[in-house]
Amino acid sequence: MTEPAPLIDIPAAPVPTGGKAEWVSGAGGVRLRAALFPARGPARGTVVLSGGRTEPIEKYFEVVEDLTLRGFVVLAHDWRGQGLSHRDLADDRLKGHAVGFEPFLDDFDALLAHFEDRLPKPWLAVGHSMGGCLTLLALAKGQADRFAGAVLSAPMLGVRVGRYPKAVRLLVGWNRLTGRAGAYCMGDPGKPFDDTFDDNVLTHDRVRFSRARAQVAAHRDLALGAPTWGWLDFALRAADVFARPANLATVKIPVVICQAEQERLVDNGAQDQVARSLPDGKLVVVKGALHEILMETDDKRAVFWAEFDALTSRVL
Repeated sequence: MTEPAPLIDIPAAPVPTGGKAEWVSGAGGVRLRAALFPARGPARGTVVLSGGRTEPIEKYFEVVEDLTLRGFVVLAHDWRGQGLSHRDLADDRLKGHAVGFEPFLDDFDALLAHFEDRLPKPWLAVGHSMGGCLTLLALAKGQADRFAGAVLSAPMLGVRVGRYPKAVRLLVGWNRLTGRAGAYCMGDPGKPFDDTFDDNVLTHDRVRFSRARAQVAAHRDLALGAPTWGWLDFALRAADVFARPANLATVKIPVVICQAEQERLVDNGAQDQVARSLPDGKLVVVKGALHEILMETDDKRAVFWAEFDALTSRVL
């Protein structure tokens, strides 16, 4: 791991000032990419920023700028299986795969250990979608005492699997048992970004939508395609953890869940339940927002930032 880790720079999204990427050794010794961005001015603390499925570090450059200008050091990272981090399936780099949630959590532990001495306290967690799911799992599995609070954007606390969820679970189990966990379960695997802005279910902001596509076009190894049966198994198993309120009892720090009113990908009902189950949970509905609240139009993003600023004022 002697060579430096890259950050992809395009005119529409330059690397935030002072940002540097590093390779981190994750669970099983796999290579993960992470990046540290210094605060503008005296540091008020650190934000650990975790993107969603398909989302590399680069997609969050604007969010990083929002945070560093607020005085926070930012640690951003690529989950295993996406971005420039290790991908488990050598036969097809585009496969969005997972083998349970435990390797993700072990990687998160390794990430914090690698950077801990460079992360001023207090620590805050920000996670979107799958990143919000894994952040909350990490908090529930022992990391909560290390953080002062968390703000989650449209977290994947439950997945929408259509009208017949029991049938989907049977299909997931069957494909795992028959050795097909690494097969695609949905979508066109060869066209991870074939959707157009007019058809997208992520954001109303054309500029931010196009910018993310341009970043992947500039470095095709950032691309990720459809999920596998193994990934869907992980998502369902994670949802089962959140469905039991007792599993959230130790997360006593304040957790704000920002919910996209026009959500079409994750289960808002699961977010409602988790917000009620958390000892210090808060649910905020972002009116008119699609799934990617942090990539939405400015008025919708402003709701998230108002909640973030209120939380930081409380915990700092």
